[in-house]
Amino acid sequence: MGFNENLKSQLQFSGMLVKELAARSGVKKKTLDSYLTTQSYSPSVETAVRIAQALGVSVEYLVNGMDAWKGRHLSSLPQDIQDIVRAAEFLGERDRQVILTLANSLKSR
Repeated sequence: MGFNENLKSQLQFSGMLVKELAARSGVKKKTLDSYLTTQSYSPSVETAVRIAQALGVSVEYLVNGMDAWKGRHLSSLPQDIQDIVRAAEFLGERDRQVILTLANSLKSR
């Protein structure tokens, strides 16, 4: 997947509207619309960073669909697992530890 597909996917996942992303990133809505509709049109590095920060994802994910945390395509995982991985970024340290403890106890069954 390319930048525009990854951007579309992340916008859908986040539930954010393009105008909200424009406000959060400081990138004009018209510019974002062109990224979403034209496959060959990619942003500058600076703009990609601003968009990624506003969406709470890595630039690497937006550019090539790979998350730096695992070095593999997140899109290769089932959708529910993708949602869990993305949502984990927003958990506090204590919540992450609770989930890891639960996951480890399930693995040992």
